[in-house]
Amino acid sequence: MRDAGAIVERLTDHFPKGTPDETWLAEASRNSWIVLTRDKRIRYRQLERLALHAAGVRAFVFTGGNVSGKDTGTILAGALKQIEKILATNPGPFIYHIGRSGRPVRMD
Repeated sequence: MRDAGAIVERLTDHFPKGTPDETWLAEASRNSWIVLTRDKRIRYRQLERLALHAAGVRAFVFTGGNVSGKDTGTILAGALKQIEKILATNPGPFIYHIGRSGRPVRMD
């Protein structure tokens, strides 16, 4: 995604592993960071979705299954224009999922 022009930071660049979701989500919200995760099971975890909404973040979840990190990056880079359009027109909070097709679909 960086090669496609996106500014990308990893959670572990700012917080130690194991930091509670409430802590880093609050910081993401304060900084208007966009949350990008590969936690494809989130669609089945209502409490996690509610935590994302309560924090007021805009989130994209890659749900493409067992895909390498490199392939995930390629798919998301291909979706970057659509992601940027969503971000420009929707202040959130929201959750979109992006599968192997690279098409963002609103989850909530």
